[in-house]
Amino acid sequence: MTLYTFARDSEGKSACNGQCATNWPPLMAPDSAKAMGGYSVVTRDDGKKQWAYKGAPLYYWAKDAKAGDRTGDGMLNGAWKLARP
Repeated sequence: MTLYTFARDSEGKSACNGQCATNWPPLMAPDSAKAMGGYSVVTRDDGKKQWAYKGAPLYYWAKDAKAGDRTGDGMLNGAWKLARP
């Protein structure tokens, strides 16, 4: 599924919690996850782990129905963008 970043996040910190995380589910990481390459692990407000790329936490968009959908790109006045390497 397509991954997104959120402009309101700060490096290494998710600002998407509560209802936001229901609409934009985080790309969760297991507790044992370790940073590799450009990928790192951030700790969410609830203590759970989330993958990040180059410091930007990664999310799915709940309304993307199938692989390749990108319906969340540009939402909320451009705050949500496709994650790009």
